[in-house]
Parts: sequence; structure tokens; C-alpha cells
Amino acid sequence: MRRRRNRRRGGSEELWMLGLVAAVAFALVAALLSWLAAHPWVLVLLSAAGAGVGWVWWVRRREAARWERVRAQGLRYAVEQFDGLHYNDFEFAVRDLMHRDGCSDAQKVGGRGDNGADVKATDPYGRRWVIQCKHRKAGWSGSAVGTPDLQVLNGTGRQVHGGDVLVMLTNGRFSGPARAFAESQRLHLVDRHLLAQWAGGSRPLWELLRAVPPPPRKPTSLS
Repeated sequence: MRRRRNRRRGGSEELWMLGLVAAVAFALVAALLSWLAAHPWVLVLLSAAGAGVGWVWWVRRREAARWERVRAQGLRYAVEQFDGLHYNDFEFAVRDLMHRDGCSDAQKVGGRGDNGADVKATDPYGRRWVIQCKHRKAGWSGSAVGTPDLQVLNGTGRQVHGGDVLVMLTNGRFSGPARAFAESQRLHLVDRHLLAQWAGGSRPLWELLRAVPPPPRKPTSLS
């Protein structure tokens, strides 16, 4: 019986406190509304300030977007710049180049569990690109990218990532067997020489590669 009484008392006290807090909050809101009604110029001033802040935010956002377009259109890399990058930054650079060429949804997805994809993008013609990047600090003198790496891309690029164009890209070179395997499996290779042409020029990658699949019949929102 004592426990039940204590519970009832505790519940009553909580309800009383909640009621008190609600009453105080209501009184404060009512007082604030009454004060604002007596001083309407405050509402006008706050509205003007809010509109001004919103206008400044909109202008800054528009300028940032404009400069981003300018930066993307003029993005260029000398191939030697890639050698000194961390492999993670190398993947970001490839993403930026795809974005420069009109792939507005280009994203870096490389990392643990990437299933053979470092960069994915949709070109303006609706083709889905899946790019695996292999960075070599020594550039052309580094170890050649071999067939095992291509096998991973070949096994996941279409089935897992839904790619139309599968690309293995490196700032180094490819082995002879890797080139033969790529040709037999319709994989596209970008070595140091082609990377230099793409990154240092203004032509999109699909204009530099041979035998790129034709665009899908239905245009996409990026077309």
C-alpha cells in the first residue's frame, strides 16, 4: 500500500511540475506576443534582417557555383603531378576530371569493400562508367598493372556496379598479358600516355578511347 501511495504522490508531483512549466511557457509566449503587438516595427526589422541574410546566402551560393563551373572547365593536370599524390587523392583527381567532362554525378567510391570500383560516373549520353585506379609512385618505371587486377574489375564492373564502360586507369603502364585480357573482355585501359592526353587536354575520355559502347536509346537527365 505504501508503495502505491508513493507512486501516486510521485505521479501527481510530476504532473504538477509539468503543468507549472506549461503555464510559465504560455505566459512568456503571451507576454512576447503582446510586446510585439505593441512594437510592430520589431517584426518589420526582423523580417528585413532575415531577408537580407537570405539574399546574401543566395548570392554567395550562386557565386560559388559559378566559380566551381569555371574551375571544372579549366581543370588540367600534368601527368607528373599524379606521381606525387597519395592514391586516395589520385582517385579524387580522376573523379574531378570526369566531372569536368560533364559527368555531374561523378563520385569517388574507392576504399575497403569497393568491389573493384574507385570512381563511378554517368556521362552526358547516359553511359555508366566504372573506373578502377592504380597509382604508381614511380610512374612508368613502377610495376606494371597485371591481369589479376583486371580480373577483379571484369568480375564486378557489370554485374555489381552496372557499368557500361569499364576502365582500368593508371599513371604507370600495363603488362602485355593484361592488354590482351582487356581486349578479350571489352575492358578499356588508360595508361600514363593516354592519361596525360586526357588530364592535360580538353577532350572527354570517351573521345579518346576506342570502341566505347554506343549511348543507350533513352536519354538520361544528364543528357
